[in-house]
Amino acid sequence: MKKSSFIEGTVIATLAIVFVKILGMLYVIPFYATIGVEGAALYAYAYNIYVIFLDISSAGLPIAISKVINEFNTLGKLDAKVRAYRLGKQLITFISVVVFCLLFLFAPHVARLILGDLSGGSTIEQVSFVIRCVSFALLVIPYLSVSKGYLQGHNIINVSSISQVIEQVVRIIFILGGSYLALNVFHLSLTTAVGIAVFGACAGGIAAALYIVSRIRKNKKQLHLTDDLPKDDISNKAILKKIVMYAVPFIIIDIAVSIYNFVDMVFILRTLDYLGFDATTAEYITTSITTWGGKIMMIVSSVAMGMSVSLIPNIVEAYTLKKWHIVNHKLNKALQIILFVCLPMVFGLSLLSKPVWSIFYGYNELGAFVFSIYIFVALFFNLYTITSSTLQSLNKFKAVYFTSIFGFFLNAILDIPLMILFHHLGFDAFIGACVATIIGYSSSIIFALILLRKDHKLSYRSIFDLLVKVMVPLVSMILVVSFLKWLIPINYVSKVSCIFYVGIISVVGAIVYLFISYKMGILESVFGKEYLNKIIKKLTFGKISIS
Repeated sequence: MKKSSFIEGTVIATLAIVFVKILGMLYVIPFYATIGVEGAALYAYAYNIYVIFLDISSAGLPIAISKVINEFNTLGKLDAKVRAYRLGKQLITFISVVVFCLLFLFAPHVARLILGDLSGGSTIEQVSFVIRCVSFALLVIPYLSVSKGYLQGHNIINVSSISQVIEQVVRIIFILGGSYLALNVFHLSLTTAVGIAVFGACAGGIAAALYIVSRIRKNKKQLHLTDDLPKDDISNKAILKKIVMYAVPFIIIDIAVSIYNFVDMVFILRTLDYLGFDATTAEYITTSITTWGGKIMMIVSSVAMGMSVSLIPNIVEAYTLKKWHIVNHKLNKALQIILFVCLPMVFGLSLLSKPVWSIFYGYNELGAFVFSIYIFVALFFNLYTITSSTLQSLNKFKAVYFTSIFGFFLNAILDIPLMILFHHLGFDAFIGACVATIIGYSSSIIFALILLRKDHKLSYRSIFDLLVKVMVPLVSMILVVSFLKWLIPINYVSKVSCIFYVGIISVVGAIVYLFISYKMGILESVFGKEYLNKIIKKLTFGKISIS
C-alpha cells in the first residue's frame, strides 16, 4: 500500500470528505420523494439518536489510534504498535456490543423520550422499530474506525478514504433501493421501508470493512501484523491509557455536536406541541431543522471539515516548535477563509431557500422558511470546528471540555424559553431554537479565542479587518441576488426550473462577490498572491496573471 505525503494525504482526505458529503446531500432528493413527510420524520428520529450512540462508541478512536500508531512506529516500537491495534479492536468490540444492546433493548424508552405526549404523528412502536433497525450499524462502524486509524497512522490515506466512499455508496444504494422496493414492489408498510433504509448504515459499514480487511491482509508484512516481532517493554495498560487519553477530547466534541441536534429535536418537538401546533406540523418543523436542513447544510459545513484535516498537523508542528506567531497566523488564516467562503454561501442559500428546498424536498413554504433561518447555524458550526480543532492540536483538553459542555448547556437552557419568547412576540417559535443553537456555538467560540489570547497572546485583528472589508462585496452580492430574484420568473413546483434558477443566480452572485473582493485586494489578502496567481493562471490557461 502506498504511503501518502502530507500534502497528498490532505488532498485525498479532503476530496473524500467533500465527495461523501455531496453524495449524502444529493441522495435525499429521491429518498424524500419516496418516503414523504411521515417517513422523513421516522428516519430523522432513528438517525439522530444513532449518531449520538455512534459517537459514544467510536468517536475520536480513528484519530487516537492513528496518533498512537504513528508515535510507536516513529520510535520503532513495532510490537507495541501492533498490540495497540489489537487492543483497540478488543476495546471497540466490547464498547460496540454494550452500546448496541443498550440502544436495541431500550429503543421504546428512547422513542418515548423523543415523542413525549405527542399524538397524531409517529407512534412509539414505529420509532422503536426504526431505532432497532439502525442499531445494528453500531456493531460494524466502530470496528471500521479502528482499522482506518491503523492505516492512517502509517500515512496510508487512500485506503481509508476509498473505504469511506464505498461505505457511502453502498449505504445510499441500500437506502434508495430498499425503500423503493419495500413500498412500490412488495407493498410493505412505510415503517418497514424506513427500517430497511436506516439499516443501510450497517450494509455500508460491512462493505467498507470487507474492503479494508482485504487490503490489510494482503499487506500484513508492510503493516508488521506478524507474530515474530521483538517484544517491547510497554505494557498493555500504558497503551490503553494512551489511546483513551487521545480519544476522549474528540469524543467530547463529537458527542456535544450530536447532542446539540438531539436536544434541539426533543425540545423543539415538545415546545411546539405545548404551543398548540398539530403533530404533523411540529414533526415537519423539527425534522426540517435537525435532519433535512442539515443535509443541505453539508454544502457549507464540509468546508470546515476539509480544512481541519490540514489545519491540525500545521498547528501541531508549530506548537511542538513553540512558534506561537505561526500558530497565530494559521488560526487567523483558517478563520479568515471560513468567513470569506461561508458568509456568501449562507446568505446565498438563505435568499434562495425556496428553490433550493424545492430541488431537494419539493416545494413547501414552511420548509423553505425554516431552512432560510437555520442555514446561518452552519457558519457558527464551522467557526466552532476550527477553534476546537486548534485547542485539541495544542493539547488544551480541559479547555475543549469546558467550551464544548458550556456551549451545549447554554443551548439546552435557552431552547425552550427563547422559543416561547419568540412565539409571544409574534415570530415563529422555531427561530428561538436556531438562536439558542447559535448562542451555544458562539459562547464556545468566544471562550476558546479568549483562552488562546490569554495563554499565548494571540491577536485577531486581521479577522476583524476582514469582516469590515468583506461587507462591501457581501452586501453587493445580496443586492444583486435580490434583484435577480425579483426579475427572473420561476415555477417552484418544477425541479428543473429551480435548478436552472439557482444555477444562474448563484453564478452571477459568485462573480459579483469574487470580482469586488479581487478589486479590493481581499482575495490576495486571504489566499496569498502566489496561490491566487496559480489559480488564475489555471483558469485562464496561463493568459492572465497578477503582476
